[in-house]
Amino acid sequence: MKTKLFSFIFFLVFVIQLYAEYANNIELRNFSKPLIVVVLLVWLYLSTNLKGRFHKRIFVGLIFAWIGDILLMFQSDKSSFFIYGLIAFVACHIFYIRAFTLDHRSNPNHKTPYFLWAVGVFAIFCSGLFFYLQPKLGAMQFPVLMYAIIITVMAIMAVNRYGKVNIFSFKLILYGALFFLLSDSVLAVNKFAQPIPQSGALIMATYMIAQYLIVYGTISRQLVVKRTEV
Repeated sequence: MKTKLFSFIFFLVFVIQLYAEYANNIELRNFSKPLIVVVLLVWLYLSTNLKGRFHKRIFVGLIFAWIGDILLMFQSDKSSFFIYGLIAFVACHIFYIRAFTLDHRSNPNHKTPYFLWAVGVFAIFCSGLFFYLQPKLGAMQFPVLMYAIIITVMAIMAVNRYGKVNIFSFKLILYGALFFLLSDSVLAVNKFAQPIPQSGALIMATYMIAQYLIVYGTISRQLVVKRTEV
């Protein structure tokens, strides 16, 4: 029941946010954007009571994502807010990584099929994107490189959950990580390389889907090998 209710509420926020992006309605966008993560935080808390470390770490990651959303809303007024927002999302991804690591520890002897292939694909994609952007990054080279490494590790750790949790949770969080990677890639290309038509709507749509899937996957999570400490 909670899943249907909060999915519906999130869908309303999703539609409002996309409309605000397409219409370039700044007031409406500034109203709806903070609600994205707030809805997910409430959903996660009411559905899990944050009983396990996995839930707690995803919850803290979402809080940093909410801070990042707020900071990026005002980057046009003060350019340093982009850096602060980037730092907030780095913290978000670090907490996601720490959560996903718990699933690996629950069954460390299980080998994820094609894991090395996934590592290679993600590494090639992110390094290729970075070298494409590098000539236009200027002083942002190091922050963007660090962010690319962190989000790549996050996606790799999402892959590494295979066989250690139920398949539904695995797929939701993996797809969420992929959408996050897509969202940040579009944002980086649009900001540093070349403008993308309706980039705001594309970035926010993929970002919202990413966070929704990660939270849904967290709520649906069941360990294949259960341990009380996780």
